Amino acid sequence: MRIGILQCGEIPEALIPAHGSMGGMMRRLLPPGRDATLHDVTTALPESPTACDAWLVTGSAAGVYDDLPWIAPLKQFLVAARGRAKLVGICFGHQVMAEAFGGRVVKSDKGWGIGLHRYAVTAPAPWMDGAAPIRIAASHQDQVVAAPPGARVTLASDFTPLAGLDYGDAISFQCHPEFTADFSIALLEGRREMHGAAGEAAIESLRIPDDAPRMRGWIARFLEG
Repeated sequence: MRIGILQCGEIPEALIPAHGSMGGMMRRLLPPGRDATLHDVTTALPESPTACDAWLVTGSAAGVYDDLPWIAPLKQFLVAARGRAKLVGICFGHQVMAEAFGGRVVKSDKGWGIGLHRYAVTAPAPWMDGAAPIRIAASHQDQVVAAPPGARVTLASDFTPLAGLDYGDAISFQCHPEFTADFSIALLEGRREMHGAAGEAAIESLRIPDDAPRMRGWIARFLEG
């Protein structure tokens, strides 16, 4: 299986030496023994949507509604790839896939979703391992507020009702199963002034075990089919 990572941004440069790059984090989502080619889509898209059998779409500091020259071509690429390659979207990837396929994304008036979030499994899929709730780190202000036609909601919470979407040949999640707890805490520590007391509570929430290994298993099973 040829797998490509569509990198839509990078983590803060100061955190890379200790925690690795965005591409390295996304490689944690791959099935055992698999590797992936990295494509920085902010500078150039892959030559063809069929160059890989599967594409992973990363997070980003950008919003899908931002006037950036690479976002519209990325949406077009995803539309062209759908049905021809498997797609997995994470955070911004979740949002840009939803927008590309006919959904809607906004900057939520609920504010930032940070720390460890608990999601109900609303529609178990064959690549999942049951319907038990899942706890995963989140870091987002934007949200999908209207799902594309035909998408099933797989994960939901009061804060993020459309936290997971299943298109059959594509899946996406608002949360960050590629993040380690140490990285999530370091990210919040660098934003203490922005998040205030909510940031401190989020940091404390991340000190208990999460279910990222379980979700990584979901993604690996989806990719392996």
